[in-house]
Amino acid sequence: MNLTDLIAHATDKERFHTVDNYITFCARYLEYVETGLQARIVSQNESHYQFFQYRQDGSFNITRPLNSRLMYDADSFTNTAYQFTQTLEQLKDSEHPSDELRQNVICTIYTVQQSIGAALDALPAGMSNQARKVNGDLFERFIRLLIVSLDVDCVSGAMQVPVKDAEGKKLFNSSYQHDLLISKDAELKIIGSVKTSSKDRIDKVFMDKFLYNRLTDTALPHIAIFLNDVQRKKTKRENEYGVSATFLPGHFKAYTVKLNPLDGVYYCDIRPNMVEDVLLSQHIKTIDHFFYSDLWELLNRHGQNLGEIAIEPEENEVK
Repeated sequence: MNLTDLIAHATDKERFHTVDNYITFCARYLEYVETGLQARIVSQNESHYQFFQYRQDGSFNITRPLNSRLMYDADSFTNTAYQFTQTLEQLKDSEHPSDELRQNVICTIYTVQQSIGAALDALPAGMSNQARKVNGDLFERFIRLLIVSLDVDCVSGAMQVPVKDAEGKKLFNSSYQHDLLISKDAELKIIGSVKTSSKDRIDKVFMDKFLYNRLTDTALPHIAIFLNDVQRKKTKRENEYGVSATFLPGHFKAYTVKLNPLDGVYYCDIRPNMVEDVLLSQHIKTIDHFFYSDLWELLNRHGQNLGEIAIEPEENEVK
């Protein structure tokens, strides 16, 4: 595939309806970058990040930061993608995959999604908003597909939640739109948000949990899954770039301590302060923890009867 074909593929969401669809696109993109780039630019402040610069067919655009510690190359991806699908099969069969494969789960999800994002970065500047929307939608769908591949019921959509008075009488319905609605045994078990970055979104995740559980008088788990929290920044020197963090630790801590903690926050590309800070490290994990253990633990908690709420899945949604 040339870059024009890759861009056309990445912008067509109808091409991404299975996990294999995502893996196939990633493999083709990684093959392209082996020989198709103008340059690879190393970040000035965190050298394990790099940026791809396209040639004229990509308007000489420079991509988002890509973490070389997580991003597979074409040769590595062939084998690691197979290991990834085998890990999913083991999890689906209630087996416990080797802990040695945890890093493969993180890196495969990261590589697949960043391949889509980086391809969309080749779009002309005037289409950047469209690129962000498509990239975000495809990441949400990818996570849902991974959950569904484990034989777990998961959709996105709107819920009509009944709000009752102190005597239990229904007053009205409140509508909630969510990326992940995970259920088991006729109970809604987990509500989740999936975003490529927490930038401008972290407050809403905490407030959603607070309002939902207060209005419904439940303690339904709420989780958040993020790809990364870094963005490209220009340095003082021409044609040099670095990275800056988009995560707001103060906001996260304040909501966790004073409002309510979330029941799981997961990253592919976890930032150093999320590991080193005592409070942050208690509430933020790498995404392998969700698939290996936390998903299953949350599914075994008491949930909310699906008969009490009306879920309207999005059109063409994976079920």
